[in-house]
Amino acid sequence: MRRSKHIHTSLWYFAVVLISVTTVVPFLWTISTSFKGDSEILSGTMNLIPKQFTLDHYKEVFQTMPFQRYLKNSLILALGGVATNLFFGSLAGYAFGQLRFIGKKSLFLLFLSSMMIPSIVTMIPTFMVLRSFPLAGGNNLFGEGGLGLINSYWAILLPGAAGAFSIFFMKQFFEQLPKELGESARMDGASEFKIFWTVYLPLAKPALTTLGIMTFQAGWNAFMWPMIVLNSDEMKTVQVGLAAFQYNYNTNYGPLMAGTILATLPVLVLFVIVQRNYVQGLAEAGIK
Repeated sequence: MRRSKHIHTSLWYFAVVLISVTTVVPFLWTISTSFKGDSEILSGTMNLIPKQFTLDHYKEVFQTMPFQRYLKNSLILALGGVATNLFFGSLAGYAFGQLRFIGKKSLFLLFLSSMMIPSIVTMIPTFMVLRSFPLAGGNNLFGEGGLGLINSYWAILLPGAAGAFSIFFMKQFFEQLPKELGESARMDGASEFKIFWTVYLPLAKPALTTLGIMTFQAGWNAFMWPMIVLNSDEMKTVQVGLAAFQYNYNTNYGPLMAGTILATLPVLVLFVIVQRNYVQGLAEAGIK
């Protein structure tokens, strides 16, 4: 029995180390390649420590394409998605978790069912709605004559302003908080929004942090939808810009690796800063 336990433990540690190696080593190799010279990269050697460090590839990224503009676009869209999802998601989550109203369960099940639909199915209808948006992008009152909201930040922000997952996540958190807090505030004459804003929302900091990180990561790494609705070069996000760079300069590995590292840093830095609240939020807002 004891020997079997040792075998299971050894296999567990072996699997963990194997997964860690297969995950971490490619990332370390990417970092290493971004600091190598072209001759060393093309030599085919797999050494993780460059023989001669260089920052030329990082300079070339900004010289070859408007990478600074791509970073700015991604940052605006990611932070905008975080702001809208935190506000509307927590507002709807509070309603589903703390309030009583007719059709509450049916409406919540409808939100949950929307999570089961693959995003590829709704892309064309969403594109048509944005394309025909009245009085926007040169369109008339009937949504004709222009591009609507296509090729603007709104084409990304509006469809994802209140995601079903953010509502579900915040609902799971708010329904664990005592309802007596809200009842006491109502007896004091506080409005429902004031109860939400001043009583319950401050208690949701761990859940908001977790949802914020997940939303930022999803928005920052988004590729398919931005590629469809943001068609001008000045509106491209960093992921779309890197894909275009890889297509046009598919053998220029140094700048590609440097751009990949620069595109990865914001998410890593954000996670390191707020990792404690992130873990706490996952624990407190977990599915019952």
